Amino acid sequence: MYEFTRDCMLNIEEIDNEHRRLFQMINEAVAMIEQSDDVTYIANSLISNLKEYASTHFAHEEAYMESIHDPELPIQKKEHKAFTEKVNQFAIDTSSPGAARSSLGEFITFLVRWLYRHILSSDMMIGKMPPAVDTSNDNFAFNDIYKTGISLIDDEHQRLFEIISETNDLIHDDMIPDKYDKIMNLLTQLREYTEFHFHDEESLMERIKYPELDSQLRAHSAFINRIVEIKVSDLDDMDDNQQEYLINLINFLSGWLINHILGSDKKIGEYMRQNNISE
Repeated sequence: MYEFTRDCMLNIEEIDNEHRRLFQMINEAVAMIEQSDDVTYIANSLISNLKEYASTHFAHEEAYMESIHDPELPIQKKEHKAFTEKVNQFAIDTSSPGAARSSLGEFITFLVRWLYRHILSSDMMIGKMPPAVDTSNDNFAFNDIYKTGISLIDDEHQRLFEIISETNDLIHDDMIPDKYDKIMNLLTQLREYTEFHFHDEESLMERIKYPELDSQLRAHSAFINRIVEIKVSDLDDMDDNQQEYLINLINFLSGWLINHILGSDKKIGEYMRQNNISE
């Protein structure tokens, strides 16, 4: 069964309850699949219910974001639309009972992965990004509040902040011509260093048998996927909106990193200290 885990909680009651219900719907379908030889009816029922419920949930989520003037709303709408299209396009393979079971299993895997990724990379930031952008470098400075007490992790977090700060400086520098290719190069550098950092962090958690490793793995995967999806072609299509897109993007990346460090990574240091585990 697929758990709606603590790391998926936004602490926004309506949205959390609706996310929990989405997981429940999927788990109910999985339980029925295990007890049935013909999964065609289960598939059709799941798709029908999912279409209706997801549509209601997305409308609630978008209305809430609009009410708080959340700058991530356009990106959320785009992701919701892509998910809805994927669900609408799904058709179970009825060529044989085995093929039906296999195609439904693949679809459920897609649903779960999309939900975890969307919640952990996008929904987690609802209400956490300021509608007005402060270009002060202090917003991108690594300071003591972010320290986990693990020197390797803290050093790597500091480097991530430095790359984000460099990108932010470049975004706001109107004197540099053709800066968008340079920005994309920095974002590539950010992705590569983030992957390097997550590998180190995950290796540490495995070594110390950290109990929340699975939730960390999901969060890391969601964030990497979000960075991977950033394409220079997106900027080319935006014309006069490039600057606004990049400002919102860098604030999202910074905000996600801060939220993850304060909400998740600092617990690794606490766990090590409580259990007298050395680096």
